[in-house]
Amino acid sequence: MKDFIRVLKRFIPPYKKYVVWNVLFNIFSAILNLVSYTMIMPILNILFKVKETSYVFMDWHFDPSAWESWRTLPGVLENNFFWYVSHLIVVHGEMYTLLMSGAWLVVLTLLKVTVMYLALYMMIPIRTGVVRDIRNRINRKITELPLGFFTEERKGDIIARISGDVNEIETSIMSSLDMLFKNPILIGIYLLAMLIISWQLTLFVLVLLPVAGYAMGQVGKKLKRKSLLGQSQWGALMSQIEETLSGLRIIKAFNAEKKIQTRFEKTNDTYRRTTNRIYGRQQLAHPMSEFLGTLTIVIILWYGGMLILGDHSPINASMFIFYLVTFYSIINPAKDLSKAVYAIQKGLASVERVDKILMAESHIQSPANPKPVVLNEAIEYRDVWFRYRQEWVLKGINLRIPKGKTVALVGQSGSGKSTLVDLLPRFYDVEKGSVAIDGADVREVALHDLRALMGNVNQEAILFNDTFFNNIAFGVTHATLEQVQEAARIANAHDFIMAGEQGYDTNIGDRGGKLSGGQRQRISIARAILKNPPILILDEATSSLDTESERLVQEALENLMRNRTTIVIAHRLSTIRNADEICVMHEGELVECGQHDELIRLNGYYKRLCDMQRF
Repeated sequence: MKDFIRVLKRFIPPYKKYVVWNVLFNIFSAILNLVSYTMIMPILNILFKVKETSYVFMDWHFDPSAWESWRTLPGVLENNFFWYVSHLIVVHGEMYTLLMSGAWLVVLTLLKVTVMYLALYMMIPIRTGVVRDIRNRINRKITELPLGFFTEERKGDIIARISGDVNEIETSIMSSLDMLFKNPILIGIYLLAMLIISWQLTLFVLVLLPVAGYAMGQVGKKLKRKSLLGQSQWGALMSQIEETLSGLRIIKAFNAEKKIQTRFEKTNDTYRRTTNRIYGRQQLAHPMSEFLGTLTIVIILWYGGMLILGDHSPINASMFIFYLVTFYSIINPAKDLSKAVYAIQKGLASVERVDKILMAESHIQSPANPKPVVLNEAIEYRDVWFRYRQEWVLKGINLRIPKGKTVALVGQSGSGKSTLVDLLPRFYDVEKGSVAIDGADVREVALHDLRALMGNVNQEAILFNDTFFNNIAFGVTHATLEQVQEAARIANAHDFIMAGEQGYDTNIGDRGGKLSGGQRQRISIARAILKNPPILILDEATSSLDTESERLVQEALENLMRNRTTIVIAHRLSTIRNADEICVMHEGELVECGQHDELIRLNGYYKRLCDMQRF
């Protein structure tokens, strides 16, 4: 339970007042429940003449400092209650006494269920609030973690954690909170009553309970291990679904439907077998607690019978009946508590998986005392080394990009072009060396200020399921419609936007699915134009455009790039002929730098790349 307590300490504090009210209402509920039980036994005792005794009203003076005053309280209350019932029978008769006692029981029950409802009602804000907070924390963490974290994790598994695992936390842990707050209170108050009735019998009961608790605890530990495995398999299943949706075009093109179906069904069947074992252990909670409860009652009957039949019995038959009713009232809370423990073990497995995101540390942080950053002179890569795992991706890169110049990075796939550019906005941090703007290491600059200097247009246009306006104005606060329209015109996007049903308020679909590839790219370019950054990063920004759109957008980009520092990652060499400097990368190293004509004359890597594309 230590893990569960740690979870509560992390998520419950904002809802402390609801917890306090829940505990108070549960205490009142338990007391009212106990009072309603105490009424029945003495009434039956008198009505059916189980015990012929004359009762005399006893005066009692309460002294909080005197132990004797506390010790005699239960006996005085019992005697005076019996006296009052006897008095009612003598004065009004047995039927009237039965009617009045029944009415009193109804009133007590109404009070009890009202208080129980209020206790349950106080759990609603806790349950819904904690789940909301967990989702918010995961989403916040996802946006804060560096890109390197997600190269190690499957997207489907992350989706499974924020959906399936958080739902499991809600159903397993949050739904168990009421049982955990209520049942220990009920059990504690009932045990106190049992101690008052007969401490000998209660001590005997307390010896039996730990044995039952240990048996159920062992099953609970195994349940958590299986649950962790099950949630991991659920993540794998979600990953396969995500891959299938993303690669549906390729699956159909290669007639691989059967292969994908077989792979999914195999994983799904493995998950089913694990789930069967989890549910099998979970359903064991109720029968096991039922059996252990019955066994305990039989032993108590035997031991209680020995006490009653003894010569100097500390308990009479009617009190023993009341004792059994009270003990039996513990069984349901104990069963609910055992169910909650099982459910919590299952939920803790989900907490463990969610914590892989929440507890992940981001080594890319803004410094405590950031330096101001403005590009007035140049961007410099100084002896930069970088690796993702073991093998070096960049090896001793030295590069200077003066302000206002356009530098193109070319080379075969995997040569390190994108990685080199990703180091500038600190999507990753260098292993050795440094990246500097006007001499200030980017690691000494606030992340927000650093990335505010840059605008990105990627080879694959990344758009959101939102309107044209919101996609273009993404990241720019308080953008006006006129500014957005001007950016769209420069990117040659205004005409097709206005052709939509609602113009700039038209939704473009998931990832811009309602648009053609060229239209998506032009929206992405318009977004960069609106930001108007001093540094542009273009990752083959025109590769998805048709010939006519490419000509128009290339012209717009050239206007945008004028007097602006631009880094272009180029695959089609025809687009970077006019760059101020072309840098050729090969296996993580800069092997050639110069202008187009100079590099052709060198007859090296660049010349070979040009010849291959021409061919």
